[in-house]
Amino acid sequence: MSTPLSDIAHGTPKGAPILAREGWGHSTVAVGLAAALTWWQGWLVALPLWLVAVFVLQFFRDPRRVLAVGADMVLCPADGRIIALGPTEDPYLRRPAVKFSIFMNVFNVHSNRLPVSGRVRKRWYSPGHFFNASLDKASEHNERNALWITTPTGDDIVVVQVAGLIARRILCYAKEGDVVASGNRYGFIRFGSRVDVYLPVGARAEVGLGDKVRAGSQVLARLQPEAQGVVLKEA
Repeated sequence: MSTPLSDIAHGTPKGAPILAREGWGHSTVAVGLAAALTWWQGWLVALPLWLVAVFVLQFFRDPRRVLAVGADMVLCPADGRIIALGPTEDPYLRRPAVKFSIFMNVFNVHSNRLPVSGRVRKRWYSPGHFFNASLDKASEHNERNALWITTPTGDDIVVVQVAGLIARRILCYAKEGDVVASGNRYGFIRFGSRVDVYLPVGARAEVGLGDKVRAGSQVLARLQPEAQGVVLKEA
């Protein structure tokens, strides 16, 4: 149930770096060490460090996207694979909900984007364990950061960044009271993780279990399935 290509376009707007700022320090160190060892000992000896540098650079890449925008659209907040989809109990708002879980492996883009526009009503941070993020128990027991966002139409959604087996840092730049726009970058999780989204009952999935998805450039679900119309914007 992927979104038709006619609804989504991809592009590269000007003015934004393609390497996430969260990785500037790591990338500088990795490339610097590899270059120094190359100068001192030669390419053959330095090859392992160059492989590490390439891995670091690809991990922190932050590709620009052209986003589909609509009042009823919930955009994918992360790149990765859908590993859970179905009815559940929202542990944050204590209500019946539809849950989507996206697993990000170490080769996926780890920059997170806002799934909807609206106002951030509350933010929760929960310390925890670092189980493999693909496991169901990760949503409940791992370190995580959750945002409750109310859309202009009054729909409440919760998006949760969940640390993984080797992820040790969740970064979230949205704060309580912020007015946010769908598709905008709001956080980053380092080295493997997942993002959970809790939507109101009645939301219609636009993806299926096992689908590979892209943050911002793919529609996760529709809050008002009867609504029509797609607009494109760059971000």
